[in-house]
Amino acid sequence: RSTFDVAVVGAGIVGLAAARELVLRHPALRFVVLEKETELAHHQSGHNSGVIHSGIYYTPGSLKAKLCVQGAALCYEYCDQKGIPYKRCGKLIVAVEQDEIPRLKALYERGLQNNVRDLKLIGANEIRAKEPFCRGLMALDSPYTGIVNYRQVAQSYAEDFKEAGGTILTDFEVTNMEMAMESSSESEDGLKYPVVVRNSKGEEISCGHVVTCAGLYSDRLSEISGCSPEPRIVPFRGDYLVLKPEKCYMVKGNIYPVPNPRFPFLGFHFTPRMDGSVWLGPNAVLAFKREGYKLLDFSPTDFLDAVLYSGLWKLVLRNLSYGLGEIYRACSLSAQVKQLQRFIPEVTVNDIVRGPSGVRAQALDRNGNLVDDFVFDGGSGDIGSRILHVRNAPSPAATSSLAIAKMIADEVKQRFEL
Repeated sequence: RSTFDVAVVGAGIVGLAAARELVLRHPALRFVVLEKETELAHHQSGHNSGVIHSGIYYTPGSLKAKLCVQGAALCYEYCDQKGIPYKRCGKLIVAVEQDEIPRLKALYERGLQNNVRDLKLIGANEIRAKEPFCRGLMALDSPYTGIVNYRQVAQSYAEDFKEAGGTILTDFEVTNMEMAMESSSESEDGLKYPVVVRNSKGEEISCGHVVTCAGLYSDRLSEISGCSPEPRIVPFRGDYLVLKPEKCYMVKGNIYPVPNPRFPFLGFHFTPRMDGSVWLGPNAVLAFKREGYKLLDFSPTDFLDAVLYSGLWKLVLRNLSYGLGEIYRACSLSAQVKQLQRFIPEVTVNDIVRGPSGVRAQALDRNGNLVDDFVFDGGSGDIGSRILHVRNAPSPAATSSLAIAKMIADEVKQRFEL
């Protein structure tokens, strides 16, 4: 049986960033990353919008705000060091109705409180100068916002981790964690590496401590380890449309709506990609499978987990009209185009095709509230005291990954006295 000082479960961008930071800080210790898929960054990290967020939206003083602002700067710096291509194409958050302007100004003030770089409010003429096909009354201009291929960034973290001596085990789906039997703990290894982590094929490793960064499965891994299942993960699928290549000239940078605080998600936006394509969306509908990227993907276990959770029903009932609208728009291309035409009137149904989808690991509490900030916790007892769960790492986790990694490494040092 292989032995490691710390096992990190989950090879998404947060898990890989955390593993990289840990091995760089503690080069004398042995680290392993355990990933259930055969490739890295396969789920949320490989299915996101690719935006490097600047930190405008988040509550001042929250971990989201602090880590996003720090993380964006670290992301650009890291990409420069590694030669990873990115584009600082900027973002406009555009008010198209008069009643959106007060919310836009409030967002500007929030961005200033969060120390977001280079923010400014601009008028209709300046909007046209930056985005010739976009109409709007006023916009919040964030030139520091950029785009990158986060799967490429995550792969680079993995290379750093391995070069520093770390081990990555793929096709290792963690199904059980337990303390070693007393007989084995009599040996020196048993005392030093008392946590046995087992996979679905019966293979196992022994380690001293565990850090989980499991995204869509964070609540289930917490339960496996005897820790709290709250907050629960409810998966929401986001479907994108894609502008046809000959129409991509209509969009230069990110174009976002002014978010409505009554609704839980940001709404349809225009997102340029590193390959030159432009994604439009996403919507947000309940996924019937935690890794269900297609409309008909279904898992009885995941479906029942979601619909039997009282927190989901409280969320649904509070946002019933919004939710029904999202379902309708998911089925109707023309309804989605109508949303897009509020910003770029020239876009038509003939200019778009259906694109890829992602699944968001949305953490919900039992009162139906979206858990909006990062959640780190452990548990009690023999195993719980040796585990740190990264329970909720919502967007902008990819942007914030290097900053989150530093925070995880600090927590690990404090909790486990490494």
